[in-house]
Amino acid sequence: MLSTYRPPEVTVERVKTTEINLSFETSGRVDSQNEIRIVPRVSGYLEKSYFKEGSFVKKGDVLFHIEANEYKNDADISLAEVNKLKAELEYANKQLQRAAELVKSDYIAKARYDELKSNRDSLLAQLNAAKSEFNNKNKDLSYTLIKAPIDGKIGTVDVSVGNYVTPSTGALTTINSTDPMYIIFSLSSQDYSKLVSIDKNNNLNRKIEIYPNGSSKKYEYAGVQNYYDNKIDKSSGTVMLRADIKNPNNKLIHGEFVKVKIFSNNKTEVKIIPIISVREDARGKRVYKVDKDNIAREVYIKTNGQVGDNWIVTEGLEKEDIIVVKGVIKVIPDKPVKIVEETK
Repeated sequence: MLSTYRPPEVTVERVKTTEINLSFETSGRVDSQNEIRIVPRVSGYLEKSYFKEGSFVKKGDVLFHIEANEYKNDADISLAEVNKLKAELEYANKQLQRAAELVKSDYIAKARYDELKSNRDSLLAQLNAAKSEFNNKNKDLSYTLIKAPIDGKIGTVDVSVGNYVTPSTGALTTINSTDPMYIIFSLSSQDYSKLVSIDKNNNLNRKIEIYPNGSSKKYEYAGVQNYYDNKIDKSSGTVMLRADIKNPNNKLIHGEFVKVKIFSNNKTEVKIIPIISVREDARGKRVYKVDKDNIAREVYIKTNGQVGDNWIVTEGLEKEDIIVVKGVIKVIPDKPVKIVEETK
């Protein structure tokens, strides 16, 4: 019985190359650049908190109020001592000025002048000490108002209003800075080595893109990789990297996981094939490569991202290999095909 098989008509294309900034995908985590523990600097009863847990605060915003009466009284007493010594010093200076004129004419003994000068100098020293004490007391008073040291998102309150707190009590809450943020991520040692081989000594300031919450939608700002570890983690076989990224609208949240794409600084040559030529099954991506006898051979490939409407091929094909790009659905593996067009 004669075979009725008729080779399907297909359009083919040769595997091309192009130069691109190669990208590598991995998972990462959003991290605050600053995490500040808010610890009281004076002791007292916590009278009030001025924020909602989880809210955003600005640098200088009042967060807590510690009972201030004791510190206010101490500051007032210190100020009174300063004012008293100022008055005494002013009188001592006037006495010394008069004595300076009198001693010139021998109306008073030089010893009396020296006594007045010593008294004036003693009062000046006492005043300086009193001013220092007043500054310390006033500083303690200011510490009864606990203010935000940075802009950021505030956490939970760990001590309730009404409790007695001290500098050794521990943190009342924490503030995480929100703009910019860090993106912490790792690359396999193989991917990292490939990236370094492309970029040579140009190993910082690489562009990164992120996709928050497993979304396919790219985050609006690109980041810049500004740090890489100097060793491979023995347990995971990966290298840790870090990037800065803008977060002016507070869309990124400390601790959330994101997909990260990092781009090489230098361009490198890659093989590309049209996306329409590729089929995918449980084993992976596959194409039909046409041999010199026009037999379509099924070939499984590995890819690393896209360039426009093309897959970047890392394994399975070589430059100038001929693959089926149209009519793929009609092709039977290891059977002839009829090439009606070769696209450029």
